[in-house]
Amino acid sequence: QVQPVESGGGLVQAGGSLRLSCVASGRTFSGYVMGWFRQTPGKEREIVAAISRSGSGTYYAGSVKGRFTISRDNTKNTVYLQMNSLNPEDTAVYYCAARLRLSIATERTEYDYWGQGTQVTVSS
Repeated sequence: QVQPVESGGGLVQAGGSLRLSCVASGRTFSGYVMGWFRQTPGKEREIVAAISRSGSGTYYAGSVKGRFTISRDNTKNTVYLQMNSLNPEDTAVYYCAARLRLSIATERTEYDYWGQGTQVTVSS
């Protein structure tokens, strides 16, 4: 079992960058696929990016491809989301999630453990 805890959110101007971090407690972090999701009021929680257990495989939602980069450091039990060229449509609460399966998944129901979320606000 892991408990993800996100950090790094905040207020940034359009065109700026932020890096989110998620530290997941537990001794078996490398056994989990990790994902970043985001949610705005009245909308479903949607996948942003996901990374395989080793870090060799990644997935990106079309809206962030080329702007966001997901990475992980299994020695630090940490997954990162580097967000560049931010725009107001990226404003949301960002959640880190862990999945105890072999394959990357894109549906929130396929993830087992969730953090509390961190707010990202992009001003125009």
